[in-house]
Amino acid sequence: MRRAVTSGTPLPAPDDPTPTPPPDLTDPAPSDTAPTAPSDAAPHPDPPAGPGPHAGLGPRVDAAVAQQVRHARHAPWPYTRLDVAAARAAGHRPHPIRQFVLKTRSRCNLACTYCYVYEMADQGWREQPPAMTPATIARAAQRIAEHAAAHDLPRVDLVLHGGEPLLSAPAQLAAPVDAVRTAVAGAAPATRVTATVQTNGTLLTRGRLTALAAAGIRVGVSLDGGLPAHNTRRVDHAGRPGFASAARGLRLLARHPQSYAGVLCVVDLDQDPIETYESLLAFDPPSVGLLLPLANWSSPPPGHHPGRTPYADWLLAVFERWWHDGVRRTRIRLFEEIIALLLGLPTTTETLGLTPAATAVIETDGSIEQADSLKSAYEGAAATGMTLDTHSFDQLLDHPGLAARQLGRDALAGWCRACELVDVCGGGHYPHRYRAGEGFRRPSVYCADLQRLIRHIAAAVQRAAQTPRPAAGAPVAGATDTPAAEGTEAVDATVPVTAPAEAPPAEASAAHPPAVAS
Repeated sequence: MRRAVTSGTPLPAPDDPTPTPPPDLTDPAPSDTAPTAPSDAAPHPDPPAGPGPHAGLGPRVDAAVAQQVRHARHAPWPYTRLDVAAARAAGHRPHPIRQFVLKTRSRCNLACTYCYVYEMADQGWREQPPAMTPATIARAAQRIAEHAAAHDLPRVDLVLHGGEPLLSAPAQLAAPVDAVRTAVAGAAPATRVTATVQTNGTLLTRGRLTALAAAGIRVGVSLDGGLPAHNTRRVDHAGRPGFASAARGLRLLARHPQSYAGVLCVVDLDQDPIETYESLLAFDPPSVGLLLPLANWSSPPPGHHPGRTPYADWLLAVFERWWHDGVRRTRIRLFEEIIALLLGLPTTTETLGLTPAATAVIETDGSIEQADSLKSAYEGAAATGMTLDTHSFDQLLDHPGLAARQLGRDALAGWCRACELVDVCGGGHYPHRYRAGEGFRRPSVYCADLQRLIRHIAAAVQRAAQTPRPAAGAPVAGATDTPAAEGTEAVDATVPVTAPAEAPPAEASAAHPPAVAS
């Protein structure tokens, strides 16, 4: 298999770089990491309830110190075991931020029962202002433009997020994007700014779509399937279903294909995969993002059991329908990303492969955070202690939480580094690796599912590559529209793909969510 990404000079690792597979990835003891300092071995205490030694410096400093203690207690990797300065000395270079998630609203009109912002470990939303102020928007625009200019970025991507960003009035929706474009045009005129809004779809109206289209802001919608039965967990604060409003908004959006980015859907084992996929097609999405539920070793996903692969089974049912369709009816990002990685092509995903993380989140109060999905791990897991007023995005690059996600294979568990699928899997989505008291240096809680999914797709691509090329103009059976990853050239169907060998025994392998979901 060709390697799509290399990680450069190896970082001195705190564990054996070529370990044997752990006998059981559910073992509560760390299977392949050893602490590098005595303080790693014992849990850190919670911060004291009263004023700390930094009390005279103000509540923000006290909160930052408390957050450092919390990071060290919950996630020794990377917060006490990664020396960022040593990583830089070993040759690892930071990668600039390219995607900025603007949390324009911290509240939502729905109360989905599985939402990682409101219903999981982190409840920081309660302390956030309901909306981003014009002053915070202006400061964000300045910082983004500063970063784009410093790194000569050809493009930056904005995502308007929440909460529910469409709680803003139509006239206000484009204000953050307009501000960033103006600032970037002045500081880095060669940098192009793209923008998307991620919404639950219930507030889509003609007026909002007109305003978004005029500003060149595309719309992504989160939905759990195309039928009411698929969306019973997407309810409002009174428990009333939100599907009818979302479906109405999606039908309206489908009439504006130039504004339609696609649909994100979290895999639900209780729903039939083919029915879910086919029902989503009724809304004519140009792209479907199938997301593994945000879960980890301390909070496993529904149906998780060593030796079983229920999520791979669900996804492969959809893959077979999608792969063998005579016409490509939509793009499915997860499958296209795996195919691209198998062929050694670059991708921009953080949920697979070894591409360095390049996303920063700006909360409504102007604080700078890591990817939202970390909120599923523990209280404050996404926090950095940085704000737009006090820190640049270049300073964020040296934060151990982000730096760890830019180290490629050197940040992975030894078992992952030794796996032949590492260039495609990349250890899985970072939040899925978490275990309380250890941190983020374990294989994904979906390890077995990912192995089965990748091997099956590799075999399908290899079969397509070995199919004799038909006469000019004739369709290729089973591979008439082999998808290429977004932003890459189409791949010649005859490019050979090395199918991975058989998977290791179940006891060795038993052990993603959102790119950016609403």
